[in-house]
Parts: sequence; C-alpha cells; structure tokens
Amino acid sequence: MSTAVPRLPEPQLQALERAYGSALAEKRRMLVVGLVLFVACFIVAGFVAEVRPQTFFANLWRFTDYIARIFTLEQGPASGRFVLFDITEWMWGFDKWAKLLFETLMIAYVGTLIGAAGGFLFSFLSARNLMPDAWIRIAAKRWLEFCRTVPEIVFALIFVVAFGLGPVPGVLAIAIHTFGALGKQFAEVAENVDMKPVDGLKATGATWTACMRFAVLPQVLSNYVSYALLRFEINVRGAAVMGFVGAGGIGQDLVEAIRKFYYSDVSAILVLIIATVMVIDLLTEKLRHRFISMDGGR
Repeated sequence: MSTAVPRLPEPQLQALERAYGSALAEKRRMLVVGLVLFVACFIVAGFVAEVRPQTFFANLWRFTDYIARIFTLEQGPASGRFVLFDITEWMWGFDKWAKLLFETLMIAYVGTLIGAAGGFLFSFLSARNLMPDAWIRIAAKRWLEFCRTVPEIVFALIFVVAFGLGPVPGVLAIAIHTFGALGKQFAEVAENVDMKPVDGLKATGATWTACMRFAVLPQVLSNYVSYALLRFEINVRGAAVMGFVGAGGIGQDLVEAIRKFYYSDVSAILVLIIATVMVIDLLTEKLRHRFISMDGGR
C-alpha cells in the first residue's frame, strides 16, 4: 500500500526556497564579516603590542636550550648528564623544598578558607533575587569586583611592605582575591535557585536570614563547596608565585635559583610543584564530583 507524500504548491515551495536561500546567504555574510573583523582586530592588537613573529622564531632556540639546561646536572660525578642519572644530586634540597611546599599549601589553604567565608556571605548580599535592597547589592558587587580585579601579586607586594617578608602577606593576598572570585561565582549560583521555598518561608513570617539558611543554603551548598575546592587548587599555584615577592612559600627559592642560574635546582623545584598540584587536582576532582553527584541526586 503506497502512501502519497503531501507536496506544497509550486509557487509556495519556490517562495520558501528563496526565503531559505536568503537567510542562508545572510548567515554566510555575517560569518565572513565576523571573520574579517576578528582578523583585523588580531592584527591591530599584535601591532599595538609590538608582537614580532620573526623575533619569536629567531629566539625560539633559547627556550629549548634553557629547558635542556635545567634538566642537566651541573655538579657531582654525573655532571653534564640528564638529571635522572643522579636523582640524589638533583634533589639535594628535597627536605628544605618539602617544608617550603608545605608552607605554600598552608598559605593556599588558609587564604582559600578566609576568602571562601567572605565570598559565602557576600554572595547572598549581591544576588539580585535574594537581596531586595539595591544599594547593598550594588555595594557588595563593586567590592567583589575590586577584590578580584587587582592581581594577587599586587596585593602581595602591598602586604609585604606593610607586614614584612613571610607567609602572612601571601595569605592575605590570596584571601582577598579568592574573596572576590568566589563571591562572584557563589552569587551566580544563588541567582539560579528555586525561589518557591524562599516565598514559602516568607509567607510564614521568616526573617531574611532564616530564608537564606533554610531555603537557599540547601540548594547551593554542594556547588559552593565544589567551587571552593576548585579555587583551592588554583590558589596552590598562585601561592607558589607569592614567594617571588617575598610572601612566603617555595617561590622564594625558585626565583633565587632562576636568578643565580642554578639550572638543575629550577627543574627540581618545578617538578615538585607540578607533582604537588597534580595530586591536589586528582583529590579535589574526586571531591568535587562527589558533591556535584550529591546535589544531582536530591
């Protein structure tokens, strides 16, 4: 049994084909215009930034030469050979570097904890759907913008001048930047909550604080913890750089090795930092997925 396929009248089909062709041509024109604008902006940006491809390729060998040097031993019986031929000589400062790495982790941990606590509070104050007072909301958002816009290294320099060398400037710098970054992320999560539980609590006469505690917090807590763990992972890398300006951690030894051309020490410290970050990344990834799955199961 054959079924007839319905077909529109020919004039109507031709009109639809013309409309489709016109829309397709318009999309193609927009794509071409977008690509042209992108290339033009790319060229202008490179010109303003004085990017010189010939300089890059002419000096590329210096980068590869430096990489080869930092993985070559300079002293001991295996001098001039690959670092893995004498790991004891390569990792001669392991005990000292391990202590500095632990200090780096503590700087990141305490800074993340303080920043996450501040971001947690300000997320409710800056969320459009949760804070009815526009002035409080605007002030909270501007403060979060200030905290996350100023680079951590700038805060670290300021605090080193104020408090002297050591881990305290690093903790404060990471805490302030984390405050602004997590506050923004937390607020975006809070702005997407289901408002029905909030409205229900308001109908019973509950205070604003009670609404946040019993209607909003259960919805956002798993995402808050997930973002905080991700930020801790980022802050470990940031804390390693804080030592460049004397704000504690292993960065001080790293920058000293770079400046004094202790090539094998540079690679040893970098390998320890990378290994530490990888372990933290694996652990926090599992925790983040666990919290996210808990939230999805509700």
